[in-house]
Formats: sequence, C-alpha cells, structure tokens
Amino acid sequence: MTGKTVRDHAVHGLAFRSFSSRRDGRPVFVLIHGIGMSHRYLTRLHDELARDAEVHTIDLPGFGGLPKPRRAADIADVARALGHVLDALRVRSAVLVGHSMGAQWVVELGVQRPDLAGAVVTIGPVTDDRRRGALTQALLLARDSALEPPRPNAIVFSDYLRCGPVWYARQAVHMLRYPTEDRVAGLTVPLLVVRGSDDPIASQSWAQRLAARAPAATVAVIAGHRHLAQFTAAPAVAARIRSLVSG
Repeated sequence: MTGKTVRDHAVHGLAFRSFSSRRDGRPVFVLIHGIGMSHRYLTRLHDELARDAEVHTIDLPGFGGLPKPRRAADIADVARALGHVLDALRVRSAVLVGHSMGAQWVVELGVQRPDLAGAVVTIGPVTDDRRRGALTQALLLARDSALEPPRPNAIVFSDYLRCGPVWYARQAVHMLRYPTEDRVAGLTVPLLVVRGSDDPIASQSWAQRLAARAPAATVAVIAGHRHLAQFTAAPAVAARIRSLVSG
C-alpha cells in the first residue's frame, strides 16, 4: 500500500495499524479484514475506492504481524477499541466495510457507535446460522480455497501463517458464537450484503436472511466470483459500495 499513511494505534492493550488515503471533503470508507487476514488482501478494493474517496484499512490485534493480546478479546471488545481508532483518525459517518469475520466487527461497531457509521457493508459475511459448526465452516473454507485464484490464495495462506493456529482458533470461537443475524437488527443505518455468486461460505439464503433481519438492507451478488470477491472483482464490489453513497 505505497503512498498511504501508516499509523500504529494502542487501545486498552490492543494493537491496531491503519493504512489511510486522505481525501478531505469526500466520502469515507473503512475496510476491515477477516479472521487470520490483514490489509493485504484488501489493497485492490482500497485503491479502487480511493480513486474518489477517503479510505482507511485497519489491521486488527493479532493479525498482519501485530502483537497478540494476552486476552482473547471478543468481537464487542475489538469493535469498541476500533471505535477509538476511528476517533483518532477523525472518522465520522463512514461506510464501514467488513469481509468475512470482518463483517461481524463492522456490524458490532455500527450498533455500538452509530455516529461512526453512515452505512455498513458485509462482504461474504459469516457465520451462517444454519451451518455454524466448526467442522462445517472448515470444510466450506477448504472448498472455497480450492477454487480461488493462486494470487489471493498466496496472500491468504501467508497471512494465516503470520497469524498462527493458536490465535486463529481463539478468534474462531468468537466468530462461531457471534449472532450476526441478531445484531444486524440493531443497525440504524443501511446495510449492504455483498457475496460472490459461487461463494460456499456466505450462501444466497444466508445473505437474504441477514438482509431481512436488518431495518434497511439490500443484497448484491457478484456473478462468477467466490468468497474473495473483494480481491478478484474489486471494481465491481467498489461500484456496489459506492451505490450506498450515491443512493
């Protein structure tokens, strides 16, 4: 992410890192990665949105080479601390965008801090309430990974190695327990659910059930793409996200 301002943040013992493209007076987007990941697989989407907007991509505690907290902070804890990071970045009324488990963090942040959220976008959101078992999710992830292109897979697996199995497993417990379908009901801003048409992790029925639970929501499908649509179809995903602002 060359040409972007990089800052480290410490909030209540939790380490964050922000990558910012500033454009004063333009719409603001905040991008949050999924479990095991980092800003790296969000770079394409960041750059697409930054053509005409201000964009902040945030690495969360224990991911992307950041220190792992002594305690396994749950989703509410991380979202609360993330709110302080956005305060430090002077963010208000942003479109909060989360991929995979990142969807849970941005939903929770949108519920906790409506002042920070102009809208919420979940890309390939987890965890399907009808397929919430750890083994089931692992098999779906393996099925998706087998058919994703080599380049994003290389980023994914190298970030998994940096994260390590222990921290991944500790966060996966929170991911599987978090009731995304219940928490979206508490949003006071529009929700956009984005999924690749061939994503086995975030099924169409799950996306529709999430949208149905939110006060104001729509579903956008990226044809021919899978769970990593924000990487493999960054321009199309960016266009769907911009529609929230233009709408």
